[in-house]
Amino acid sequence: MAGPDGVLLVAKPPGVTSHDVVAAIRREDVAAGAKVGHAGTLDPFATGLLVVLVGSATRLQRYLVGLPKAYRVVARLGAVSDTGDPTGEVTDTGARAREEDVRAAAARLTGEIEQRVPAYSAVKVAGERLYRKARRGEPVERPLRRVRIERFDLLRFDEPAQEAELEVRCSSGAYVRQLVADLGELCEAGAYCRALERTQVGPFELAQADDQRLIPLAGALSFLPERELDAGEAQGVRHGQRLSDPGGPGGEGDAVRLTAGGLLVAVAERRGADLKPVTVLA
Repeated sequence: MAGPDGVLLVAKPPGVTSHDVVAAIRREDVAAGAKVGHAGTLDPFATGLLVVLVGSATRLQRYLVGLPKAYRVVARLGAVSDTGDPTGEVTDTGARAREEDVRAAAARLTGEIEQRVPAYSAVKVAGERLYRKARRGEPVERPLRRVRIERFDLLRFDEPAQEAELEVRCSSGAYVRQLVADLGELCEAGAYCRALERTQVGPFELAQADDQRLIPLAGALSFLPERELDAGEAQGVRHGQRLSDPGGPGGEGDAVRLTAGGLLVAVAERRGADLKPVTVLA
């Protein structure tokens, strides 16, 4: 008998890792012993939307992990943290920022930017994760990444408390902790990320979170263009056969979901005039 397949939208609480959430879901009836993973880590101090993959959905991770994301952030200015968040060693800088400074800095950090990977991150340098080097106090050249910050809006600024509430919409791979640290540097006051909540991953919103409701695979990938198959085409796709591409939005290499009777049969990629199945589900 086939096990459960689908996507769970989970509201992660503070103080637990993404791995902890996955392990807890694995023990729940909703997973029924199926394989469980996730589509993008949240730091232990952070809260908000974690997209959890159950059963065959784990094979679709690459189509979900790269989705853009949105966050609500509380930044504390006039202080810095060696980890960029409240779990690290926090040091007051003695400097203060004004609201106009914060707005101007946020505007400079919007659009295509180069961002240095935080020292306390899971990125590997010379085969070892950066956070391990950082914990040993070992200096290391942190890689640069090009990321897109669609929005970096100041929602509220409490000048006496030096606390800013911000909304961030960004590409996958952007580090919000580093974005806040860069904001503080531009304000010449320093800053760290005191609180972080992920509110959106692609089309999925935190308000939809329900860790007992599995979203079917075809629905979970509804952001991809769809090609409906007849019975003969579905059988061929299950054996890895290519299809003619009727065209549509997107270009070479773009993913297309192939469905039959409302069920996801495979995800294909555009290859010239064809659709080549690359992830085929039973």
